[in-house]
Amino acid sequence: MLKKLALAGVVSLMGTTAWSACAFENTSEVKSLSAGFEAWKAVTDAMAECGNVQAELDQEFRTKQPAAFEANPALYQIGGVSNGTITPLLNAGTIRPLDDLVAKYGQNLAPNQLIKIDGKIMAVAMMVNTQHLMYREDILSDLGIAVPTTWDEVYAAAEKIKEAGVVEYPLGATMKSGWNLAQEFVNMYPGFGGQLFNDDNTTAVNSEAGIKALETMKAALPYTDPEVLNSDSTTVQQQFQQGKIAMANLWASRGGAMDDAAESKVVGKVKMAAAPIAMDGGAPATTLWWDGIVIATNISDEDADAAFRVAMEGMDEEMVTANNEAAIWLIPGYVPGPLAKGAIDTATANPAPPAYPSTTQMGLLHTALGNEIPAFLTGDRDAAATLTAIEEAYTTSAKEAGVLK
Repeated sequence: MLKKLALAGVVSLMGTTAWSACAFENTSEVKSLSAGFEAWKAVTDAMAECGNVQAELDQEFRTKQPAAFEANPALYQIGGVSNGTITPLLNAGTIRPLDDLVAKYGQNLAPNQLIKIDGKIMAVAMMVNTQHLMYREDILSDLGIAVPTTWDEVYAAAEKIKEAGVVEYPLGATMKSGWNLAQEFVNMYPGFGGQLFNDDNTTAVNSEAGIKALETMKAALPYTDPEVLNSDSTTVQQQFQQGKIAMANLWASRGGAMDDAAESKVVGKVKMAAAPIAMDGGAPATTLWWDGIVIATNISDEDADAAFRVAMEGMDEEMVTANNEAAIWLIPGYVPGPLAKGAIDTATANPAPPAYPSTTQMGLLHTALGNEIPAFLTGDRDAAATLTAIEEAYTTSAKEAGVLK
């Protein structure tokens, strides 16, 4: 399942001249736009060693990429994508098949790195990612709390931690209105056995599983920061680092930051476990993702050639050896460590969680979820009415997009 596995950060701009670590000296201008978490910094730093490389690491990459790649010539040669963000670029035809470039420069790629769509290699994956349970081992141990394996156990543990008053908030949660909040539902809903779509592309979330997913999400609120609807992955990461929270279902790609002595007060105290299950016999309530690179269509073949070579230098074994703990790498040379335990246990669970579906329908539903769920969490609308609103919003946008008749 690890072969089937996205995702936030800050803006960073860097350029450099070639270093000896690159196998060739790049003479073409290469620009990339990706998310800004630690793994992308490691890869783009290695890319920059080839010279003439500028890498933009941006929290808002997913909203900027479509227009940037639609420009002619494209504003970036390389895009950092996941199975959740590649769809708009595929639909617009602004990224090119990579089969010829893989044949020329991809001899060291593993088969599970080649992301094929309609028989063509459209992306090269570098890592897998999922949300999994991160917890303060010292706090759970001091309070005699076993590591939670279900969401019921998470909330029971949170109640004990709240009563003990050892942190500001027992839980952190990525419930920022919009994309993050929608993703929390997409994680929780399959955990209750829910199917996102019917065979005719209508959404199936207006269901008993949908009710349970919403109610389970809302049950977190007594244990989180009151401003949780403004809380994204960076917020939760910083809450952990500052010692403000004890548990969170957070992206595996954020794990390395917990042991960064330059900014973390909890080095060595945060451990990883599988994402909690939502119901007996169910899969961990999360989804599996991959992150990787794509190459723009609207650039010359010569620039595409240079960009791909640079990308391969950034995604080589030397980079992984130097940054082993930054991600759960798909690149040869990766040695799983303690920070990967939660993600590996999640991905190899039986049953395993689903991969996030990269489809036009999912993009439309994700938007509807992010727009409509806040009213439920604030108490302005009940669960049934919220699911109806989500269904109606999706249906309208799907008809406009030609997904539904």
